[in-house]
Amino acid sequence: MEGSSKSIAHDVGGAEIDALRFGLNGVKSDIIASHPLQSLHQSITKNQEDLKKTVLASTYGAAFPLKMDLDRQILSRFQRPPGLPSSMLGYEALTGGLDDFQIEDYFIDPQDSETFRPQDMHHGMEVRLGISKGPVCPSFI
Repeated sequence: MEGSSKSIAHDVGGAEIDALRFGLNGVKSDIIASHPLQSLHQSITKNQEDLKKTVLASTYGAAFPLKMDLDRQILSRFQRPPGLPSSMLGYEALTGGLDDFQIEDYFIDPQDSETFRPQDMHHGMEVRLGISKGPVCPSFI
């Protein structure tokens, strides 16, 4: 036998095999939207963004929509450490989300839910740094 050792690659602690820690994954929820109007709303929003980019490109030049996309990417990645709520105020100001008052702004607050569990800050930082795998926190039971 040779002195080299062979090992089988395996994923320890991955989200797809750690059902006890992160819950069961549903295939149906990954494929279709939760409501038919949700897909319609997403397509209308995308069409409005494309139209806005076209108008901005014709008004201010081709570089302006590219700069806005770069700003959008930077602001969408900005987050607070896990466990602290992040409002993403800069991203909402750039995309115009501050102008729209939606039902989620008033009714849906996950921290008011009876099944809300606070995040494990240590596990969240391990996931962010790439030490551990899986979602940062399953916030609902």
